[in-house]
Parts: sequence; C-alpha cells; structure tokens
Amino acid sequence: MNRLNHREGILFVLSAPSGAGKTSLCRELIDSLSDLRQSVSFTTREKRGGEQEGVDYYFIEAEAFQKKIAAKELAEWAEVHGNLYGTSLQTLTDAAQQGTDLLLDIDCQGAAQIKHSYERGVFIFILPPDYAELEKRLRDRGTDDETVIQRRLENSREEISQAFWYDYLVVNDDFKLARDRIVAIVTAERCRSHRTAYLLDKLTIKGEK
Repeated sequence: MNRLNHREGILFVLSAPSGAGKTSLCRELIDSLSDLRQSVSFTTREKRGGEQEGVDYYFIEAEAFQKKIAAKELAEWAEVHGNLYGTSLQTLTDAAQQGTDLLLDIDCQGAAQIKHSYERGVFIFILPPDYAELEKRLRDRGTDDETVIQRRLENSREEISQAFWYDYLVVNDDFKLARDRIVAIVTAERCRSHRTAYLLDKLTIKGEK
C-alpha cells in the first residue's frame, strides 16, 4: 500500500433535488462536526434573503464565471435552473493537502464531474420521502413562483434517477435521523484503513522482524 505520511483531507459531496432539505442538513452538519468545513461555491444566481457572501456562496456575474471556466480554475461547474454554479479547484487541492475535511453541496451534474476526477471523494445523495412531500416543501419555502416550482419538480425526477452511482443514499423523512445518519457516514469514512494508513507507521518499530 502506498501510504501518506500524514492525514489527507476528505471531500464529502452532498446532492439532492430541490426541496429535499440538503441545505439545512449541510448547515446542521457543519454545526455538529467542528472539524468539518463547508466548501463555498461560486454562483451567478441572485442572493436569497439571509444568505451571506462568502458563507453560502460567492455571488459573481456570469462574465466573471465564464472567465474562471476559461482559465480552468473550477473543479466542476454546471448550469442549474438557469444559473451557473462552480467549485474552485484550488479550494479542493488545498484542503486535501492540509488535512481539512470539506463538505461540498452541489447538484448531480457537478458531482458527476467530481466523481470522474477526484478518486477519494465520498458521495451522498439526499432523498425526499416521496414526491408529494417534495412539492409541499418547495411550496412552503415561499421563495419561487409556480413556473420555477414546476421546473424544479420536473428536474427532481432526472436528478433522483442519477442517485444510483452515489456511495450513500439517505432519506430525509426525519431531519434529526437524517443528520445522524450522515454524521455516522462521516465518522466511518474517517476510520477507513486507506485514509488512516499513516497511523500504522507510528506503531511500527523500524527493523522489527
């Protein structure tokens, strides 16, 4: 086995259809796990009420986003519901080298790009209990008009059809239970032998037969 002499940071990727509760779960995970940091993505969409620059997203113009694509500064990017979203390649590289675990909240298109290029990522898909509950959550949010709601519902079927290639599926029927399941996934992944092989060297006496 090719061991690192230090702990490499783990990238946890969470995806879900709109309304499944992914954003709320991500916030709860960051609050519950002090050694897990949220990766902040770039987006061209408008800032929603309560969102903060550099905390929820980096909000930039479409032209600036296109420049990042051209300069190959993004590890992944996608157009979702008419807006562009992307993740800084430098952010992922720095976190891995520094031993920092990152939580990345992205759509299926972006996750697929990361899956192709980042071998050690952990991919988690959040499912709603059913489509009726998903629609209810979207309407209760009160942030989108009817056209947007219908588009999100249509897209959700395609997104859910992609969930089979994720490493884990978590149903968000009970928020606390869903959070606890993801915390368990994070804890288990941190203990996997290929991520912690460097610990064996500390317990190996050089030259011992």
